Amino acid sequence: MTVLRRVPPSLVVLLAGTGVLYLWGLGASGWANPFYSAAVQAGATSWEAFFFGSSDAAGAITVDKAPGALWPMALSARIFGLSSWSVLVPQALMGVATVGTVYAAVRRRFPEWAALLAGTALALTPVAALMFRFNNPDALLVLLLTLGAYGMLRAQEGADTRWLVFAAWCVGTGFLAKMMQAFLVVPVFALVYAVTAPAPVRRRVWQVLLAGAALLVSAGWWVAAVALVPASSRPYVGGTQHNSVLELTLGYNGLGRLNGTETGGLGNLDQDAGWDRMFGPVIGGQVSWLLPAALVLLAAGLWATRRAPRTDPARAAFALWGGWLLVTAAVFSAMRGIFHEYYTVALAPAIAALVGMGAAVVWERRRAVGGAATLAAVVAVTSVWSSVLLGRAQGWNPWLGPAVLVCGLVAAAGAAAGAVGVRLLRERVLTGVVVLGVAACLAGPAAYAADTVRTPHTGVVVTAGPRTSGGSGPGHGAGPRGPGGPGGPGGPGGQAVPPPRDGRAGPPPDPRGGPKGGPGGGRPSLPPGAGKPSAAVTAALTADAASYTWVAATVGSYPAAGYQLAARRPVMAVGGFNGTDPAPTLAGFQRLVRERRIHYFVVDTRLGVMGARASSGSAEGRRISAWVAARFTAVTVGGVALYDLSSGAA
Repeated sequence: MTVLRRVPPSLVVLLAGTGVLYLWGLGASGWANPFYSAAVQAGATSWEAFFFGSSDAAGAITVDKAPGALWPMALSARIFGLSSWSVLVPQALMGVATVGTVYAAVRRRFPEWAALLAGTALALTPVAALMFRFNNPDALLVLLLTLGAYGMLRAQEGADTRWLVFAAWCVGTGFLAKMMQAFLVVPVFALVYAVTAPAPVRRRVWQVLLAGAALLVSAGWWVAAVALVPASSRPYVGGTQHNSVLELTLGYNGLGRLNGTETGGLGNLDQDAGWDRMFGPVIGGQVSWLLPAALVLLAAGLWATRRAPRTDPARAAFALWGGWLLVTAAVFSAMRGIFHEYYTVALAPAIAALVGMGAAVVWERRRAVGGAATLAAVVAVTSVWSSVLLGRAQGWNPWLGPAVLVCGLVAAAGAAAGAVGVRLLRERVLTGVVVLGVAACLAGPAAYAADTVRTPHTGVVVTAGPRTSGGSGPGHGAGPRGPGGPGGPGGPGGQAVPPPRDGRAGPPPDPRGGPKGGPGGGRPSLPPGAGKPSAAVTAALTADAASYTWVAATVGSYPAAGYQLAARRPVMAVGGFNGTDPAPTLAGFQRLVRERRIHYFVVDTRLGVMGARASSGSAEGRRISAWVAARFTAVTVGGVALYDLSSGAA
């Protein structure tokens, strides 16, 4: 009870409001990203699949990440049964915990209202409202990085080794959620502590080394375990060409993300790399609403603490959150490999913390010319940028942009009038003006977040908010590559999907655009119903299912996930997520067929370009598809071609 009495009412309201926002109508998104939901289903069925992160319970191939982000969802599914809610609720609770952690971090050195502002800014960031209601690995990654930042701030205050190790352990565990992305904050955390901790140099050095050891242990134990297990005793490591967890770490999820040259990946899909990427047509509406304000307030905070002692905790906090923001944003802006808009959720805690802390510093100087000018500039710039972002959503609440602009400029003028020597406004009036400015600054992201919550999101690549000019709405670009790309019909091999022998199935024209939003950014998405097997197909897969290790096999993890979630039985994803992994080999697949361990080979002709991967993914995928088409006869059921492999080999 004593602890509960110490909890500020503002924190209770913040967490309750965030919980409602992130949990409201959560089940409408169904399986969200079926690729990860299928792996959750596998992990809830098999402890071996749980440990390795296998896409199916029989352990054919893993997802293309470490499995840390799957573990909370798989445990939830084991306890409560597999459902949309058991998969997504852990993600939403991680969002609530992240908001609470940002509040606690800011509250340590700044007023309660500043912590409340920071937490609110994070909760209302559109990409946060998206990813904490989705089952991608980003939710756990962001929570662990935020906990790591909190631990670093606690460690810096008193040179506390325990908190430093805690912070390193959190970041290292974040590696198990999304691999090398977790390490972007490591140089910043280490440098801030080494420079600002109140301890002799020798003590700081060995503390940082100890934290580095904790980081390596927490991040590396799973990698070492997988590397030591013989390949024949574990699933194939998805996302690699040589079944190597080190290749997955350093290549596909490492340098390949930066330069776009990873073998077997999607190649350079994003041509918009550059300093302005975070303000682009789609990404701008995801995360950049308060980004200009955060940058201005970071500069203001560092300037205000420029004469503070080396160990000043407030300046260390600005350096830590600011370094997180600048380094991560710079890397995201320069990435020429696989990059998706929702990655920017990793910027949200840093932006929110800087806004809360910087607002507190500037408010203390509101009657000084510099403080008043900074406050006015932040409100004006944010309201102008918000009106620009709202204007990109053509036809969507057209009144909101002008209202935000007018209210923001009025508040900025009032803040400027509060400077010493002018004193046109009394304190209460000035406070009201600033509250109006805060409301104007948060109205845009709040409206986008509300739209995100109201809209179901399913698929591989999703975005927050409404349709935007030059971009697209939720779920855009859910498919892999377009025609002529490495993974499309004009890719390697240049072959079409092997048609069933009855000649009734074949890939339809490639549809473009997301389900809710505009142009698909040049990436194909999924036709309606694709990846969702009919009752007839599900009945076929589940018939005599106990007699087979895999009730079906198909090229690519996305279609395989739909069949597996419907049948609740293992489905082999030939070639892994991109269809480009050389697993299984043709010889291995033929052996499994001879042993009658695979019932059907499936080609979903509704998948268009994704279906074409059956012939244009990896060389092994093409060979397997051609061998199946030559040896077996297909029956078309609801647009899905089923090749019955139960005869062994025709």
